[in-house]
Amino acid sequence: MSILIDRNTRLVVQGITGRDGAFHTQQMVEYGTRVVAGVTPGKAGEKVHGVPVFHSVADAVEATKANASVIYVPAVFAADAIHEAADAGLQLIVCITEGLPVRDTLGAFHHVLRLRGANNPLGRPRLVGPNCPGLITPGQSKVGILPGHICTPGPVGVVSKSGTLTYEVVNQLTDKGLGQTTCLGIGGDPVIGTNFIDALTLFEADPKTEAIVLMGEIGGSDEDEAAQFIRRHVTKPVVAFVAGQTAPPGKRMGHAGAIISGGTGTAAEKIAAFQAVGVPVARIPSEIPSLIGELLDRRRARRKNGNGRGKAASKKPGAPPNRAKTAKTPNPPKSSKKTAGRKPAPKPSAKPARKPARAKPSVRRSR
Repeated sequence: MSILIDRNTRLVVQGITGRDGAFHTQQMVEYGTRVVAGVTPGKAGEKVHGVPVFHSVADAVEATKANASVIYVPAVFAADAIHEAADAGLQLIVCITEGLPVRDTLGAFHHVLRLRGANNPLGRPRLVGPNCPGLITPGQSKVGILPGHICTPGPVGVVSKSGTLTYEVVNQLTDKGLGQTTCLGIGGDPVIGTNFIDALTLFEADPKTEAIVLMGEIGGSDEDEAAQFIRRHVTKPVVAFVAGQTAPPGKRMGHAGAIISGGTGTAAEKIAAFQAVGVPVARIPSEIPSLIGELLDRRRARRKNGNGRGKAASKKPGAPPNRAKTAKTPNPPKSSKKTAGRKPAPKPSAKPARKPARAKPSVRRSR
């Protein structure tokens, strides 16, 4: 299994006739994604890499039964594209476009949230992005710009704010024989449709995901909130990494949300938050495969001995997972029945110390 996309994903590409839309449509088709339609207003009837183009998302959905969308339109039109996809009834909307004004993103986010319901974290529609690389379920479907050749099917779920950092870590996981269920790039803007808690909820519910890699960065409080969510709700092993450990305060590093402001959002704070709940934090990305491999081996050993899944399943909802063994306090020694009624024996009195002999005064002889 996987999260969000699989072999049944039927994709419509918004902005398919543009340079980026056409290029990545070809990449997705070659990977095996079922790209059933494209949308560019005024260009209905054309074809791009064999994919029919429609005038609107509603027309594309009606004709092809598409259930997901990926957006490559310019930033000035991207928020409208999100609204259009949501109104057409698509279950998943992935916005690759960067540079959206925060106010535009807020409007699109709340529109999608109203359609899904605020208290329905696993419901649809689901917005991913903007300013994200998309997602890939290895061997099944790819939506976005992630390179497919570095991914392989396996038990590790990957979620990251950074696109290129996702590629680097996924490639290292694959080289170490650790495949992935789904690799999800959520984007680094201040307002995004899917955050770490959403992704952790999805991976925790996926039976094929055995471990999770979470890659955050400086700025904001998403990582701190994710750490508390892991402590309360995630039973699967998690390894974290925080980018921007050497970033100076007040300077934006790459993403619009990657900025330390007011002395908060530092890498040190986020690392401490993860470590406080028992989540190992890699110092550098290349440490992630060994850390996640070790946790996977431990989890599988516990399950083999009958101690892994049973304990997690028997816990009450919302109870924090046991991440570290705490030492038991030894019980005080029990008194026997024979000595219970007796009075304590008096302690032997110590003999008084002997007084030292007084030294005789020396008489000084006169010559």
